[in-house]
Amino acid sequence: MAKHKEEKTNVMRVLDQRKIPYTARFYEDGEGPEGTREYGVHVAQALGQDPRRGFKTLVAKGASGGIYVFEVPVAENLDLKKAARAVGEKSIQLLHVSEINAVTGYIRGGCSPVGMKKLYPTVFHETALDYDTIYISAGKIGAQVELAPQALLELLRGQTADIIVKE
Repeated sequence: MAKHKEEKTNVMRVLDQRKIPYTARFYEDGEGPEGTREYGVHVAQALGQDPRRGFKTLVAKGASGGIYVFEVPVAENLDLKKAARAVGEKSIQLLHVSEINAVTGYIRGGCSPVGMKKLYPTVFHETALDYDTIYISAGKIGAQVELAPQALLELLRGQTADIIVKE
């Protein structure tokens, strides 16, 4: 019997064009409490991954009106004050879910820092560099890519900073 071939996402096409190696991972949508940090942890566990290596994409608007992308481990929360400092803003606030598609081209739950409508300033939590590979959304719910964080930072012209809430 032939193997079922998953459809390539825009993220995968961008990575292919740039010759950035990655591994695609697919999971069943609808598993876990979507929209909560437990959802990302649930997906990581379902795929046998360390949740500390899975990063979720959060998009925010600064007091100046600028758009910023933040990548934080799935089990963590973004510290808005630290994030604002990391991008040189007085303050930031997360985009409302209704604005995500218009700004990024992605839907909530399938947002990826790769392949957005524009290349926005992007900050990864500093722990991304602790691993040989990390997982990010592949641009649709049910798909992610595993790749080297350094290659991702270079592609996105990103930086790292301590941007999570310390509990």
